[in-house]
Amino acid sequence: MDKLSINGGNTLHGEVAISGSKNASLPILCSSLLTSDSIALYNIPHLNDISTTLNLLNYLGVKHYWNKNDALILQSNQINCLEAPYELVKTMRASILVLGPLLSRFGEAHISLPGGCSIGQRPVDQHLKGLSALGADIRLEHGFVVARAKKLRGSSIRTDMMTVTGTENLMMAATLAKGQTILENAACEPEIVDLAELLNKMGASIKGYGTNRIIIDGVDQLHGAEHKVSPDRIEAGTFLCAVCATGGDIILHNVILSHMGSTVDKLIQAGLNIQFGDNWIKASMKSRPKAVGFRTSEYPGFATDMQAQLMALNTIAKGSALIVENIFENRYMHVQELQRLGANIEINGHSVVVHGVKNLSGAIVRATDLRASASLVIAGLIAKDETLIERIYHLDRGYDSMDIKLRNLGANIQRVTVDRE
Repeated sequence: MDKLSINGGNTLHGEVAISGSKNASLPILCSSLLTSDSIALYNIPHLNDISTTLNLLNYLGVKHYWNKNDALILQSNQINCLEAPYELVKTMRASILVLGPLLSRFGEAHISLPGGCSIGQRPVDQHLKGLSALGADIRLEHGFVVARAKKLRGSSIRTDMMTVTGTENLMMAATLAKGQTILENAACEPEIVDLAELLNKMGASIKGYGTNRIIIDGVDQLHGAEHKVSPDRIEAGTFLCAVCATGGDIILHNVILSHMGSTVDKLIQAGLNIQFGDNWIKASMKSRPKAVGFRTSEYPGFATDMQAQLMALNTIAKGSALIVENIFENRYMHVQELQRLGANIEINGHSVVVHGVKNLSGAIVRATDLRASASLVIAGLIAKDETLIERIYHLDRGYDSMDIKLRNLGANIQRVTVDRE
């Protein structure tokens, strides 16, 4: 089982290429189920979550290969199974994204209720409510969602809450439904836009994506297409947090500044100097950061996926910062681990107050989820002496070669393989 050993204190210097977006890639991979033609995808990151999704798609009958241009080719013309078993979905909640495409194209799907990071309740009830509105018969049987529909029919759907995967699932299902579907209270994240743009290339008729009201006119069938996945805004934000915490200067390539919104605003408040161009960001930091408070909210607000990383930055900032987590009720599990490194953090329900200290000190810590892993890496980069991070399989789910990229920037970080615990 791999661990990360970090000896902190080094500033970061150099250039790094940001990988394709994990959160955009997962629904895009599942969209291949909507057509029998081949789909060619570029800029797919090499992550454990991608491998998990490809294993699931392969189980269903999807064939895939990487061509010489590093494009991922998927072909779904021989689907021989409409069931996603627990063994293939237990580690990743995004597995529920095969439900909409399978139901819409084949009229039936049996999907085990999914797992994923233990960061709180992330129910799929909004997915099921929307699919029911499209005419599906939905039942829960023995831990499975069993969905059937001879033909989905367009409907007006207002979800009770903004849900990214719910919007993606319903948008994919509605592409082949008869008539028009209107999704109200839809999520607006760049990943939604990425998926919608691919679906339109495949022959779908989708308007309004990127807003709270998406209109889908169903078509009889979709066809093949090529698509380049957008850069990972969360990976980019994580590297910016790292240089803001450690000091130094880095250049990020393959990045879209407009996707990062509130993350960049908060880092500028913390003292990070930012310059940018069409697909690059240059960031430099020469002083101790200033504490910055924030509240997580749906896009374009501050992303919950950046909360842990900015908290790690605040642990050594000047002053105190109030952080409020409004998306997930159990997303402070990294607090205890940061405290092991010497952080001064107080928890009160959905809020924490971080009092900056001058130094953190290395210790053995344990990653509890994907973004918590990233926060511990940042904390390790600024802590004195060695920090050993256990359970970094969480990190590998969502960051492509993070240790290698940081080492190329001058960090003293090594992957250590030990006997399985």
